[in-house]
Amino acid sequence: MADNMTPTDYRKINASLYDALSEGDDNKVCHICKTLPDGPLRKLTIHDDTVLHIASYHKRNKLVLQLLGMLPEDQPNILTVKNEAGKTILHSTATNNDTVEAAVEMLRRAPSLLAMTDNLGETPLFRAARYGKSKIFYFLQAEMNRRFPAKATDLMDFLQRNNKATILHVAIHSENFPLALDIAKTYPRLIGEEDGDGMTALQLLACKPSVFNNGFEANFFKLIYLINPKERASRVPILKKFKKQKLKSESAKELATLLIENDTSWEESEPMPNQNRTKLHKYGGDIMPSQNHSLEIIIAPTPDSPLILATKSGCTEIVKKILQMYPQAVEHIDKDGRDILHVAIQYRRKEIYNLVVNMKYSLRRLRGKIDKQGNSIMHMVGIKVKDPKAEQDNRSPAFVLRDDLLLFSRVKDICTIQATLQVNEGGVTAEQLFIESNARLQVDAKEWMKSTAEHCSIVAVLIATVAFAAAYTVPGGPNQNTGYPLLKSKPFFIVFALADALSLACSLTSVIIFLSILTSSFRLNDFQHSLHNKLFIGLTVLILSVSMMMIAFAATLILTISSEQGHWKNIMLYMISFFPVTVFVCSYIHLYKLLIEAFLRRLKKAIAAILPTPDVDSPQAMHHHIQPSQATNTSSFV
Repeated sequence: MADNMTPTDYRKINASLYDALSEGDDNKVCHICKTLPDGPLRKLTIHDDTVLHIASYHKRNKLVLQLLGMLPEDQPNILTVKNEAGKTILHSTATNNDTVEAAVEMLRRAPSLLAMTDNLGETPLFRAARYGKSKIFYFLQAEMNRRFPAKATDLMDFLQRNNKATILHVAIHSENFPLALDIAKTYPRLIGEEDGDGMTALQLLACKPSVFNNGFEANFFKLIYLINPKERASRVPILKKFKKQKLKSESAKELATLLIENDTSWEESEPMPNQNRTKLHKYGGDIMPSQNHSLEIIIAPTPDSPLILATKSGCTEIVKKILQMYPQAVEHIDKDGRDILHVAIQYRRKEIYNLVVNMKYSLRRLRGKIDKQGNSIMHMVGIKVKDPKAEQDNRSPAFVLRDDLLLFSRVKDICTIQATLQVNEGGVTAEQLFIESNARLQVDAKEWMKSTAEHCSIVAVLIATVAFAAAYTVPGGPNQNTGYPLLKSKPFFIVFALADALSLACSLTSVIIFLSILTSSFRLNDFQHSLHNKLFIGLTVLILSVSMMMIAFAATLILTISSEQGHWKNIMLYMISFFPVTVFVCSYIHLYKLLIEAFLRRLKKAIAAILPTPDVDSPQAMHHHIQPSQATNTSSFV
């Protein structure tokens, strides 16, 4: 029958076969394959994938075994067919954990499949590591150890591909850290291996800060998990996900410790730039900024030391572990001559900055350093970094500018006098660079602040109008003879009167505050405290005004509709009346939490400023000098 088929017939059969594979119709696939001369080895796609390739890749273990049964066992070479990318059917099988049984049968029939590589130089073992599939990886690893003893054979052909990346590199890329940890323990020689970009496994791990956080903050579910982790986690999907994420995070931390102990790439550092070519701002002189000095730096993968890479990516765990084991690494510099303090400030890494600042001896050595362009740590505040994460920042420009100003002030507090006067190669001081780099942000912040104040003023005026009108239309109306309200003896009437009066007073107060914002000069330093304090006070009073208006509304409903006979009806009425108040409070509870925290930080800083401090050059002075700045750590950084 097959000999009489035309090319058109073959194309139709291929279409039917592909549809059957897509729909999961195993019987139809087997039936069609029996009618073809090449059977399961029929090439279906433009990339020369056979039926076995596709079935293996899509985890069809039972179908793969049936298709293998159609092929003669005395011809093992027919199973070594490759697709366009040079991948065998075992390569396709290595991409999932559900076809281990099929992999066993493939290797029984054609043992040579284990050592065959694709166009990238990847063996099936390497491909399993790249996809992070532990079950098939351990099976292929056991087969490799059995067929190719390590003492008699160099296994690097299995463990490394053409571009020098190893199975440890790709396991970290796939974020299967339990597997990566086992690989690092089993093949310690891979720890120091560099890929084609000159990156070791530790350097790659330093670029993945998110993996050290389990990302699970629901304390209730945590408690359930801790009570009975085995039974609960298998029944509740969210707990199962938490258990997996927790294992991933713990394995990543253990892997980091192992790599830091054995990877010497952390010792690599660029030569120290010339620290003697200091240029100070000449008093009364004019500085002509160079047109070539850069205000923006684009993040690009570089083979920096793990410490610098971890700082750039915000991988605090790696930084902590390196500095705990090798505190001298704090003095390493990158290709631009910047140390960890430069980088932490430039990339706005709050925790890493605080970590270095608290290393008092190291801080004394680092705070006056300059990079190859003559930039001090104060210059770093004004050098913008195009970070994809920063571009997703949804904060208003006014808050971004405030944080930059606070950061500049905080960095200035720890700098030497000489560093504050330092001029870089562009002839620009840190303050000039900061002003220039934030010029556009200042304009945007001004527009946002004015727009916010205008809109809030309109809302405040509307609330004042309603509150004023409500004062003359009290619930129940007035007594026609005396003019006093008929319901003044009711308890909720006092609530209504107080709430309405407070609403009117607060709304008018907020109008005055927002008008003071609109008439402000909007100088750069005003965005550090003055404008934001006015905005927060205005918003607080406005929110209080809205809350009082809602309470007055609830009191009015209760006064006019409540019944002395229906107890449950009154309870329902109370709940409905105060529901808007509850929603409003819940909506702004996070804002008030931030306001309280900011107030406490300001209070601590004020108290610390009042306390007497010893000489600034003594170790005790360094301790006292650092502590006040720590009070603003969460507000200073982005």
